[in-house]
Amino acid sequence: MQRSGLIIVILGLLIASGLLVSIVGNQITLEGIIQGNGEVSASQTVAISADFDMEKSPIGVFAVQIMEIKENTVHMKILDPLGVEIILQSVNEDTVEEKFDILQNGTYQLIIYSSNDEGIYVTGAIGPLPDENKKFIISVISTTTLIIGMIGLIIVGIYEIKSRKRSI
Repeated sequence: MQRSGLIIVILGLLIASGLLVSIVGNQITLEGIIQGNGEVSASQTVAISADFDMEKSPIGVFAVQIMEIKENTVHMKILDPLGVEIILQSVNEDTVEEKFDILQNGTYQLIIYSSNDEGIYVTGAIGPLPDENKKFIISVISTTTLIIGMIGLIIVGIYEIKSRKRSI
């Protein structure tokens, strides 16, 4: 019984470490992504800026999420370091996520605005495209650790149930 208790503790630690790796992995994956939120209206905008280095990441990514969708009222644009619009579009879905090319080093800006006088709550993010290899490796490690811990707990549970039936 003591040995199975120790095994359960070890498997519990394995599951906890899998969850921890998942959380830390998300932080590492989203490193460099700048987020912001607020209300947009005809008189208010939400602006989020991020610095880009072409050599580190030639591709950027942005996301815009709207809490209340109203047709053709919320718009967004991306400005390059010189203030030139490189993307301009209406946001007609609750979430928009797209990639864009980084053509020069500097600060790019995501600006979310509305043509409606009524305030609409939005969230936006801009930054370099996360490294797919890093993301994949962390995902595999956390998932594998969680699965091993869960399967181990199931096996120990079945073993304990069978050993109790034998002792009766």
